[in-house]
Amino acid sequence: MAGVRWDAIREDAEPGQAQALFERGAVARSFDTPGFRGMTFYEVRARSVINKVPEASRVPFRWTINPYRGCSHACTYCLVGVTPILMGDGRTKPMAEVRVGDAVYGTVRRGSLRRYVLTQVLAHWETTRPAHLVVLADGTRLLASGEHRFLTSRGWKHVSGAEQGAARRPHLTASSELLGVGAFADQPKESADYRRGYLCGVMRGDGSMWTARRRLAGGPARDDQQFLLAQIDSEGLPRTRDYLARAGMDTTDFTFAEQADAGRQMLAIRACARDSVRLVERLIRWPREPGADWQKGFLAAMFDAEGSYGDGILRIGSTDPDMIAWTLSCLTALRFDTTTDRPDRPDERTWVRLRGGLREVLRFFHTTDPAITGKRCIEGAVIKGGAELRVAQVESLGVEMPMYDITTGTGDFIANGVVSHNCFARNTHKYLDLDAGHDFDSKIVVKVNAPEVVRKELAAPRWRGEHIAMGTNVDCYQRAEGRYQLMPGILTALRDAANPFSILTKGTLILRDKELLAEASQITDVGLAVSVGCADEDLWRTLEPGTPSPLRRLAACAELARSGLPCAVLMGPVVPFLSDSPGQLARTVRLAAEAGARSVTPIVLHLRPGAREWFLAWLGEHHPELVSRYAELYGRGAYAPQAYQRRIAGQVASLAQRYRVGHDSPKRWRASEPRDKSPGGAQERTYPLMRQVTQVTGPAPGADMQLRLF
Repeated sequence: MAGVRWDAIREDAEPGQAQALFERGAVARSFDTPGFRGMTFYEVRARSVINKVPEASRVPFRWTINPYRGCSHACTYCLVGVTPILMGDGRTKPMAEVRVGDAVYGTVRRGSLRRYVLTQVLAHWETTRPAHLVVLADGTRLLASGEHRFLTSRGWKHVSGAEQGAARRPHLTASSELLGVGAFADQPKESADYRRGYLCGVMRGDGSMWTARRRLAGGPARDDQQFLLAQIDSEGLPRTRDYLARAGMDTTDFTFAEQADAGRQMLAIRACARDSVRLVERLIRWPREPGADWQKGFLAAMFDAEGSYGDGILRIGSTDPDMIAWTLSCLTALRFDTTTDRPDRPDERTWVRLRGGLREVLRFFHTTDPAITGKRCIEGAVIKGGAELRVAQVESLGVEMPMYDITTGTGDFIANGVVSHNCFARNTHKYLDLDAGHDFDSKIVVKVNAPEVVRKELAAPRWRGEHIAMGTNVDCYQRAEGRYQLMPGILTALRDAANPFSILTKGTLILRDKELLAEASQITDVGLAVSVGCADEDLWRTLEPGTPSPLRRLAACAELARSGLPCAVLMGPVVPFLSDSPGQLARTVRLAAEAGARSVTPIVLHLRPGAREWFLAWLGEHHPELVSRYAELYGRGAYAPQAYQRRIAGQVASLAQRYRVGHDSPKRWRASEPRDKSPGGAQERTYPLMRQVTQVTGPAPGADMQLRLF
């Protein structure tokens, strides 16, 4: 573990080093059970467990308890490390080698079409997951986790899933057609033949040689020979210079023209020695039997010197019939389909055009690897699918493999030619100098002494018995609680001190502690609540596909109420334009009333820095028509306008009165999904985006919070 905070808990920490968050002696444990395989639990002895909430937080409580850092039921991801990713320069790079800050291609929807756009890698991490093989009709092969999602003609779909039961979710089937271009071609090896082919093409296309005879005063006449290569797009010059140097020829750089076409400077290289010019003459000779490497190098140079790509058309032109003939010969040998536009006049250019759309354009770029990246830009190109990208096979390989994922500004990236959904980074773990990806999933900080520290802090003379909120940052009833069982000790200490507290959760493990909660409620104020933003299960699958369904959360509310433990429902978040329709609000409030909810309080989506970027990226993918409306509603702030929040609060209050929330006993309730048998019971498996968004962020300004939840 790296970082100042973790260094400080090591036994060899230097005196005066930054103060540790925890006492020394952290123990790392792993468990060989299916629920915790591949995870490490850092058992630490915390100095303090009752933590003060920062003053800037807009929440109606001052103190909180979080016995865990990180989440043992986070989402899974992604792709094996060798998967080629489409980079911003038009080349590919293995997934494992992508780094934060790299430019890659993602997608955005503009009108009815989805297009390629440049975006930036914001996070990159590694994990280990069970591997699945996805094979497409064109032979494209993808190794990914079952949780990973690809874009199909019918929306985002997981690699694996089920039609019924708890594992039900949109997933790939034999009828699924992915979007993209299919498997990327391998990039060429920089062999001697490739270099000779490139030099032949670039020097015949853009270079020039001449011989001039001149007589010096009083001396014999001599021939001056010179080779020169000038380009406006100067990216090809370093490659040419390097290839010539490997062939034994030194060149000189100079400015050929201060302002060339389009107002750009033209740079050049040259060599004036007779031997250098003769070397160039040998290098540009046509080969008798060109190999594939020579052909790839020649085409790359021809594209750099005489080619262009724009408006979906890749073409290479020349007035030299030999250059056109060799271009056609090389393209045919590499199995490209072409057409030729011949001019009416012999002094005009002949153009060779590539057929097959973007799929073949990218195959050309990757097969030949031109040097000038500006000509390889595909930004704005439309993303399409087709029968060749139909899923032919999805197979679980039965083995776990190292896998990687990234977060990008668009929320997706292009993996081996198909559009791949990324996972959103989790920033809360960075507080401990652990990364927000693999570490958040697999390195869970457990404050094993939390019960005894809570008891000690509650007994301290300075403690004033203030209300303590739990589950406001990380769910205190996450899966790890099933093993470590810290909450019974914490609840016992709160009960014995008669200290008021509240719990907010999305899971059902809270039902394990019903008796302790009942005992505490006899001597102090206890507030219980489940978070149910909306009862719309279709929307739930999109926003929070890994959490227990809304009906299961309401079932937990009903069981608590029947046990004499009034439970509130926190409608958080109400997502503008997605879960705020009158019908959606009414159904959620009605079901909460039937579950015997003590109260129903809405909290409108709060876009804090960090969560804001991830949510807007998700919105742009799934509901691009709403992006401008969100920009208007939220502007540059984190909160929706107070008028909107008051309207939602008023609607929910009226509905609560209509359905008699808090007045009726819970109706007979049956969960619509089978009981979760995972360690610790049915637990939250929060979608990364909504992990940041749906945690309690405080009521809307002016909202009524008299339910004693906090």
